[in-house]
Amino acid sequence: MAPVGDWTPPACWYEPYSADEFAKDTEDGYSTVANDPRQPSYAKSSVGQFRNIYKDGKYKNYNKDKADQGSWWVATRDPDRWMDDAAQVCNKMPFWVKNGETPQVENAVTPEILAELAYNKVRLPDTEVTLAPADTTKVNLPTWAWLDKRQFKPVSVTAALNAAGVDIQATTTAEPVSLKIDPGTSDATTFPASGECPIINGRIGEPYAAGKADKTPPCGVEYLRSSGNGTYKLNATVTWKIHWTGTGVAGEQPLPDGEFGTTQDVTVQEIQAVNR
Repeated sequence: MAPVGDWTPPACWYEPYSADEFAKDTEDGYSTVANDPRQPSYAKSSVGQFRNIYKDGKYKNYNKDKADQGSWWVATRDPDRWMDDAAQVCNKMPFWVKNGETPQVENAVTPEILAELAYNKVRLPDTEVTLAPADTTKVNLPTWAWLDKRQFKPVSVTAALNAAGVDIQATTTAEPVSLKIDPGTSDATTFPASGECPIINGRIGEPYAAGKADKTPPCGVEYLRSSGNGTYKLNATVTWKIHWTGTGVAGEQPLPDGEFGTTQDVTVQEIQAVNR
């Protein structure tokens, strides 16, 4: 299984914590550092100063007495991209937002951000094309190509947030729309001529069957020259159209298309003729 494409979602965002959740998270973090003899004094001082702001400084006891009036919004970073420059954009200290107000900060979590995060979790089947003839074909013999209909169907991932009075979700869906065939040599003809096989009746390409030998495949390739002692590298790339739906959003919303391909070795032999 492969990621949907090269596009990457936000590396950081802000999400809500209840007063109790934020207090526990902060106190746990403080205790872990303050009670660890291996931690340097500057680290202990830093977490202590952070704690004091919300416990006994600018705020009192993490605003627990206002727990029913709002929530804390805290920067969160993608754990796989913690050190990326993009993950450092969310550098605002935790801030209080009253119920019903919109956080005045870029990257505050929304259904769209959840959809973008879900995009990164979509996994697609490997793009291995079935060929007939398989692996070894002949010069000037049409080779049929198709994808397993059971595998190549829409794939969806849902991301949800239900915390501190915020209840939103988004579902990102990838749908296969076409297969691009690159024969690996200019000495070949593709079917169709563009090399791009669209989905027809829910499938890409058409399986070869007895009785189709004299027909032109709706998706395939015809090699015009032998591969000699080697092979041609046939590359098959599926384009996946991506969209999302989410809380409070009307209809499907687009995300960048994804492409994923693999290369297969194809041996092409000359048709041997016997002279008498």
